[in-house]
Amino acid sequence: MKEKLYSSLHFKCPRCLEGDFFECNNPYNLKKAGEVKKECPSCGLKYSPEPGFYYGAMYVSYAFGIAMFVTVWVALSVLYPNYSPVLLISLLFISLIGLGPYLYALSKIVWANMFFSYDEEYARKAKEKKHGTTETKR
Repeated sequence: MKEKLYSSLHFKCPRCLEGDFFECNNPYNLKKAGEVKKECPSCGLKYSPEPGFYYGAMYVSYAFGIAMFVTVWVALSVLYPNYSPVLLISLLFISLIGLGPYLYALSKIVWANMFFSYDEEYARKAKEKKHGTTETKR
């Protein structure tokens, strides 16, 4: 479970946790936002096993959007109970626009983590490849 969390938060390969998942790891680079690499540069995992694989990430993105909406609404309602509903909705809209690119990227990596599993053997080989060393087993 901690491997999936690490992969999701750092935008790393779900199988080896070494290779980058996106062409650009900055979700706010709107020219390359959400562009997934074809395969992991460290372990060779093919990130898109079939055409349209990431359409399912829309459901994850929807869940993140609803969770963020409810969290921000409750927080603003508790912290500022006298604000008008129009102001609360405006602040919600601003927060959704601000977090939108991050939630978009996060939904894709979470979707991939639902289908690809961490593999210690691939992780060990990827680390050896990255650091240029070979570890011997005793």
